[in-house]
Amino acid sequence: SPSDSSTRERLLAAAKKLFLEKAPDQVSVRSVNAEAGLNAGAVHYHFGSREGLVSALLEQELGPLWLERMAPLTRGPVDATSVRDLTASVVEPFAELVRTPDGRMLCHLLARSAMPTGRLPNVSTQFLPAPFEVMIGRALPELSVDEVTERCALAFGLILETYGRPLAVTPTASSPFPHPATVIAFVTAGLTAPPALLPPHPVPEP
Repeated sequence: SPSDSSTRERLLAAAKKLFLEKAPDQVSVRSVNAEAGLNAGAVHYHFGSREGLVSALLEQELGPLWLERMAPLTRGPVDATSVRDLTASVVEPFAELVRTPDGRMLCHLLARSAMPTGRLPNVSTQFLPAPFEVMIGRALPELSVDEVTERCALAFGLILETYGRPLAVTPTASSPFPHPATVIAFVTAGLTAPPALLPPHPVPEP
C-alpha cells in the first residue's frame, strides 16, 4: 500500500543516513527505527531483519547502475571478445561510486554483506551474480558450468575486496584505488584464461 511504501522509504532513508555517519557495526535496528521516528518493530515488519533492510538499501541504491550498464550487452550475440565489456559493466560503476562518500559507504556495506556467502539475501535475481554468469557462460562455451561459476565468484570476490575493503578510519575516508582499466584487464584475463585441467572429484567410498 502507499502507506507501507512510504514507511519503507523512511526506513531506507534513515538507514542510509546512519550508515554514512557511523561504522556498520554501530547501526542497529533500534537506531534505524528511532531515526525514522517509527515503532520498535518497523524494520522487522517491513524487511524481516537487519540483513533484509541492508539488502533492500543496496538493491535500491546500486541495482539500477548495473542494470543500465549490462542491459545493452544482453541484446546481441556474445563471444570471448565480449568478456571485457561485461567486466567493465561491473567494474566501472564501482570505480565511479568510490569517488563520493555515499558511494564509498555503499561499496563498503555491499562487500561486508555479500563476501561471506557470495550473495545478498532477499534481493531480486537481477541483483545477483546469475545474469553475469549466464553471459560469461555464453561468451566462453569451452568452460564448464562449474568453472564459469567458480571464475565469476573469484572475479566478484576480487572486485568487492578492491572497492569495498575496510578503510583506514571510516568507510568514507580517503584511500587510493587502482585504475579501473587495470582492474578490468586483470579480471578479464582471469575469466578468459584457458580451461583448467581439473582432476576428477574423488568418488566417496561406500
